[in-house]
Amino acid sequence: MTQVEVTGTITKFHNCRLLKNHSIYWEDIWVRDGIIIDPQKCFYGERRDPDIKVNCGGNIIAPGYIETQINDMQVEIKKVAEGLMAHGVTSFCPTVITSPSDVYRKILPTISRCNGSREGAGVLGLHLEGPFISKAKKGAHPEECIASDLTGGLTTVDEMYGSHMIDRTSIVTIAPELPGALEVISALSKDRGIRVSIGHSEGTIKDGERAVRAGATFITHLFNAMLPFHHRDPGLVGLLTSWKLPKDSMVYYGIIADGIHTHPATMRIAHRTHPNGIVLVSDSMCAAGLSPGTYHFGQQTIDVKEKKAYVAGTETLAGSIAFLDECVQTFYNGTECSKVEALEAATLHPALLLGIEDRKGTLEYGTDADFLILDDDLQVTHTYIGGQCVYKLPTSLIQL
Repeated sequence: MTQVEVTGTITKFHNCRLLKNHSIYWEDIWVRDGIIIDPQKCFYGERRDPDIKVNCGGNIIAPGYIETQINDMQVEIKKVAEGLMAHGVTSFCPTVITSPSDVYRKILPTISRCNGSREGAGVLGLHLEGPFISKAKKGAHPEECIASDLTGGLTTVDEMYGSHMIDRTSIVTIAPELPGALEVISALSKDRGIRVSIGHSEGTIKDGERAVRAGATFITHLFNAMLPFHHRDPGLVGLLTSWKLPKDSMVYYGIIADGIHTHPATMRIAHRTHPNGIVLVSDSMCAAGLSPGTYHFGQQTIDVKEKKAYVAGTETLAGSIAFLDECVQTFYNGTECSKVEALEAATLHPALLLGIEDRKGTLEYGTDADFLILDDDLQVTHTYIGGQCVYKLPTSLIQL
């Protein structure tokens, strides 16, 4: 009989309920070398017991949150990555909003994809939210930096972002109605493997359907910065129920569930219409967690008041000041969905969107041991990256 090589410390997390296979049920989770392993193969194949046993006190273990939209990366990326761990985010897409070309060329070379560690959440690639958007639906984006013509194709894109865009970008938001947009959407998605999101748009449902057929798979913060739903033309919102899309297409959509950007009744409409497409995003910016006052970030001046962030001197929301863990709780309470649905909207769904479900977003054997321990109120008590505890809620009674 061949001798199985025995390597690595094995940690068993027990007395816990796992989010797995679209359910929450009692089961242990075993981790070795930063990877979730099959305990049966380990125990019966290698004849090994765990080296360390962790009692989770009956709490929930879920995959780490994946944040696909968090602004503004003109702040030191290491500080953002470190701060996110306290909110259950184990990997994220740093988001750069509409900026001058020289800003993209300065920022993009400094942000590389990387695995998470004790130093911070992992970077999954950039989300470039602009500048190829509609001026009429610019939201907090600086109008003078918006580019509304893509007839130059990928040449225009590369001239705007610079050469580092190709290997450092995971998502690009584009308004689908712009001249040349469909050709660029097709080229980015099919030739470069970049996810294209449609948003900050005056696009009709036909514009959205054309974009999806061209390769778009995501809608940036549904309901915000787009035409409102109308019974004669539902706009991009209508993609949630469109029957004119290819049968094998899947449209995901971001929801900012901060209690401000999207009313609970609106979230319920989206959830009940297309539950498998929801991707919770915080859309938070650097004012998150700050007290009321005026702050300067990149191209913008922001007023924080009444738990909202506005472009200075206006009533235009400048992103959220909530974090993703708060959004999960708000979504769960506001829609009365199941805990499974709320958690998967911040774990499995963004992983599927990004095509990384083979290593992130689930607790399947062989995936990265990036996971959370949560109580029944979905409060994050512990964050694990690569099987190592990187955050513990100070008031948690569980000693791990």
